[in-house]
Amino acid sequence: MSTDIPGIDPLDGLRAPQDPDCDVFLTGTVFLDIIFTGLDSAPVRGTESWARGMGSSPGGVANMATALARLGLHTSLAAAFGDDHYGEYCWDALEQGEGIDLSMSHTVPGWHSPVTVSMAYEGERTMVSHGHEAPGPAGAPGVAIPAEEPAFPSCPPRARAAIASLVPGRSEPWVAKAARNGARIFADVGWDETGHWDLDALVDLEHCQAFLPNAEEAMRYTRTDCPRAAAHALAERVPLAVVTLGAKGAYAVDAATGASAEVPAIEVEALDPTGAGDVFVAGFVTGTLADWPLADRLAFAGLTAALSVQEFGGSLSAPDWEEIAAWWQQVRTFADQDPAALQRYAFLEELLPAAARPWPLRRAVPTIGFRRPA
Repeated sequence: MSTDIPGIDPLDGLRAPQDPDCDVFLTGTVFLDIIFTGLDSAPVRGTESWARGMGSSPGGVANMATALARLGLHTSLAAAFGDDHYGEYCWDALEQGEGIDLSMSHTVPGWHSPVTVSMAYEGERTMVSHGHEAPGPAGAPGVAIPAEEPAFPSCPPRARAAIASLVPGRSEPWVAKAARNGARIFADVGWDETGHWDLDALVDLEHCQAFLPNAEEAMRYTRTDCPRAAAHALAERVPLAVVTLGAKGAYAVDAATGASAEVPAIEVEALDPTGAGDVFVAGFVTGTLADWPLADRLAFAGLTAALSVQEFGGSLSAPDWEEIAAWWQQVRTFADQDPAALQRYAFLEELLPAAARPWPLRRAVPTIGFRRPA
């Protein structure tokens, strides 16, 4: 889904001839996501459940790549793709449908694409995944490589920013190289399966401009019992600490200035939270590269995440500027709108066109296998 609003570039006025062509680089595993929607409850053992809706889309790292591209950032993705129909579909959807640069990606002959089936119900989702590491030359995504050889990708492109997922005890050489080449590294982190929750084990944290854990992760890593205290503790290790608070919003601390900001979440009816964290990171990266004030970055990231959970799927639900414009146009018509809450998003006025399509926008849900008319 590309934007129908021409000319919106969040970095307009900041680009220079010597700048890299790539705004954001990222690497990881692309899944084919098959999403079942319209389930009244969780599947019950020994029974057959029928879903009222279904969609398919690239998932995994493709969720964040799509979210970045839809916000107008020139996005480069390095990933392995199977040479099956699933892989071909994901490649085409990302390159042709979203305009993502896949020049650093490759197709692996004889390897089937990883697949995730997601079942959304009661505002939550249950997922079942299957996949194997991609075979291929040393240095390819997903391939186990000797310790003395560089991790994929060994030569990341010049970029304004790069997004890394930190894993305790593991260092990815490309992260340090990207940082040395001028990229601002934004990092998230998953659950620590070791149970140690040791910040020193996050080796690549030293290269990061911003670290964006959720509240539980932040408190465990900092041994604090308050997410705001955790953010301040993390700001002693990284220039910018952002702690997401779920339905309560997000809190951030800028270590350079000592400034902090907190923005509450927008109350919405969540249909499917898949990919919301990726969309939040994409929104925050966009605002940071655009040099917005810290509170505006948090507000924008929270807005994009709130819009995403009102739709099903990961990359399917990532909003573009058209949807953001439609939301802004609609929300200002509410007679009982809190003026202070509305003012929090007033910075959108300078970004969005005066007219937009009516809210809510409804997206087509793609399905694999339809042939184009002759």
